Amino acid sequence: MFGAMTTEILYNGQCPICAAEIAHYRKLAMEVAAPLDFVDLHSAPLNDWGLTPEQATRRIHARQDGVIISGFPAFVLIWRAVPKLHWMARVANLPVVRHIAAWGYNWIAAPALYRLHLYRMRRV
Repeated sequence: MFGAMTTEILYNGQCPICAAEIAHYRKLAMEVAAPLDFVDLHSAPLNDWGLTPEQATRRIHARQDGVIISGFPAFVLIWRAVPKLHWMARVANLPVVRHIAAWGYNWIAAPALYRLHLYRMRRV
């Protein structure tokens, strides 16, 4: 993609669910040289992102053109960048779907994954 700006995706590599999903996205992105750079938050300079470790761990983040996008919209950026996933971005941008999906991510998925992360870290 000539001239495309790289979008950085900040994710929790210690979360097995997150890591598996990102591995899938990374594979699809590499197949088409999509301008995505996947960054594990545990090896990233979080100050550059303007995030604390807790904030970074609570949800997925993306940085595009210097702007931080958090939560469900970060997934839409991934889907938009990978041709095989364009259809997901289109569906996700439908008003009703966008609101329901964002609500589900913000109130169910992200908090559950964060609690699982805290549980795993206590057991280490």
